[in-house]
Amino acid sequence: MKFNTKVIHGGQEHDKAYGAVMPPIYQTSTYAQTTPGGHKGYEYSRTHNPTRNALENAFASIENGKYGLAFGSGLAAIDAIIKLLKPGDEVVSTNDLYGGSFRLFTKVFQDFGIKFHFIGMDKASNIEAFINENTKLIWVETPTNPMMNIIDIEAVSKIAKNNNILLAVDNTFATPYLQLPLDLGADIVMHSATKYMGGHSDVVMGALIVKDKDLADRLYFIQNASGAICGPQDSFLVLRGIKTLHIRMQRHSENGKAVAEYLANHPKIEKVYWPGFEDHPNHGIAKSQMKDFGGMISFTSKGNNYEEAIKIVEKLKVFTLAESLGGVESLSGHPASMTHASIPKEEREKTGVVDSLIRLSVGIEDIDDLIADLKQAIG
Repeated sequence: MKFNTKVIHGGQEHDKAYGAVMPPIYQTSTYAQTTPGGHKGYEYSRTHNPTRNALENAFASIENGKYGLAFGSGLAAIDAIIKLLKPGDEVVSTNDLYGGSFRLFTKVFQDFGIKFHFIGMDKASNIEAFINENTKLIWVETPTNPMMNIIDIEAVSKIAKNNNILLAVDNTFATPYLQLPLDLGADIVMHSATKYMGGHSDVVMGALIVKDKDLADRLYFIQNASGAICGPQDSFLVLRGIKTLHIRMQRHSENGKAVAEYLANHPKIEKVYWPGFEDHPNHGIAKSQMKDFGGMISFTSKGNNYEEAIKIVEKLKVFTLAESLGGVESLSGHPASMTHASIPKEEREKTGVVDSLIRLSVGIEDIDDLIADLKQAIG
């Protein structure tokens, strides 16, 4: 199947009981047994649930993986990956990453004896200096949150394989519509399915997708043992969202391009971060590993004034000021005070998250209305 067909049919089958086209919501915690161990493949819903299984099969299909896992949140999915490690192990991570990931790494797992190196990965070769016998995982976001930095997944995967290290890629911003990390050599793909996968700002969920059975079995064990699973209602909602992922991402990308170009020509805007610009760092890599450039944009205003940035996001009307991204509606955010507030000021500014930085999740509304909204807010 090609991608546009996979999002609708990939990994799916009609319900065995009545032939329902959409997987039913199996709102049950447990399943009847005829004798101890005599069941129809399901015993307890923390371990398996038919609705969640249908979603996990869909995740695997659209990322060209073999095994999918659905969690209660994106951070729960990341938590499961780090639980593959043990005290003394080391992780090399991009230094421009989601603040929640940074917080989980530094405030939780660092206390358990896992060491994290946060480095710029604009050149994959930068990674090699931080690899030693204790390095067990490379953590990549691309495009990064919120600076839209592009990391060469294929080049990083070669370094990981040469050193027998796992490579995990957060594919939340790109989605499998734009980018397929497993095909580029990654071992694990992670999503905050809250975002584009669900697509309607009505669910919180995380996903992992892998190809290797042994790795999948280890992650399934952690998923069951730690218990951070999602419920059947949320599974149903994300399954429904995935079915329109391709048409939504096409419009997100079209609108993102128009908004980026408008902002780049605005006299009050200092810098626009969008991978589609030819002068964007690693634009050539983005062009080769992505189908399009998506709907995520960050920009700074001239003067780098904190208060001015706050005024802009407060004045926006079609763009809703809110945490999160990837919904059909356009959202705006101020990373320094919102998504990246958990990162110390001096650390976030090193990666470009300055006081005036505004991040936009460009939705699928009429582009004329989005441009008009930005025009009245920026002035």
